[in-house]
Amino acid sequence: MDFLVFSGNSNKSLAVEIVQKLGMRLSDATVTQFSDGEIFVRINESVRGRDVFVIQSSNYPADKHLMELMIMVDALRRASANSVTAVMPYFGYARQDRTVEPRVPITAKLVANILTTSGIDRMVTMDLHAGQIQGFFDIPVDNLYASPIITKYLIENKMMGDDYVVVSPDAGGVPRARAYAKVLQTSLAIIDKRRIAPNEAKAMHVVGDVKGKHVIIIDDMIDTAGTLTEAANAVIEMGALSVRAAATHAVLSGPAIERIVNSCLEEVIVTNTIELTKEKAAISKIKVLSVAEIFAEAIRRIHKKESISSLFVN
Repeated sequence: MDFLVFSGNSNKSLAVEIVQKLGMRLSDATVTQFSDGEIFVRINESVRGRDVFVIQSSNYPADKHLMELMIMVDALRRASANSVTAVMPYFGYARQDRTVEPRVPITAKLVANILTTSGIDRMVTMDLHAGQIQGFFDIPVDNLYASPIITKYLIENKMMGDDYVVVSPDAGGVPRARAYAKVLQTSLAIIDKRRIAPNEAKAMHVVGDVKGKHVIIIDDMIDTAGTLTEAANAVIEMGALSVRAAATHAVLSGPAIERIVNSCLEEVIVTNTIELTKEKAAISKIKVLSVAEIFAEAIRRIHKKESISSLFVN
């Protein structure tokens, strides 16, 4: 391959899996910290005239991982790379995409500006929390979907058809849930959710028929799992036979694991856009699917200047 793939420290295991799918090795770079916490980067091989891809999510600690990415991009630019594509399986700050009250920032736009200024030519990400974030960038942004991987797992395990119903945990996730329902040939229901504070929501009631059905709650991410577990309780109270969940990004912060373990959820299906700790990955209710194949194919097609529109199928 006549291009190079580097990785920061946010999700090294996914980066290794991606380059294995591409039949190549992960390129050599030192990404570490000085004793005072400042980040140091050194590119340990020539990138002159080469197309370069940097794999780095902006999960916790988001600020550190963003700085690692931007410093790596600057180092690659100064080393005369032909192009630099940022591959961000998880784009942090995506929930701050608009002003919901006076005197608050649109942080997703700020992060887009900073990343663009650092010197990236293109960005590849997956399941942006809000699709309009693509428009925050003045460079091409490819927003891939994890749904082919998740629906394949559900279909293989026969979680489809009239006995199942796909549920959106809020009104904003309806288009996503509808796309899953179409593929899985199920009906659709919606949770009417009222948020009372940041990271805290109360599921009120279910719009749609879940009685006597097996429920699959579909979302783009699971953070504190408050919304998810409230939604799970709501559908069980409405007569659902069982409930499981599927989401792309396993943020799983704060009390998320405790809530999931103690909930009525039978299974929580996530992907490896965010690397889980061994403790979290060992939870029996959590099933982690790999998105390495999708990112590997996107990288290959971008380098060869081929169309990647087929990868945008939700």
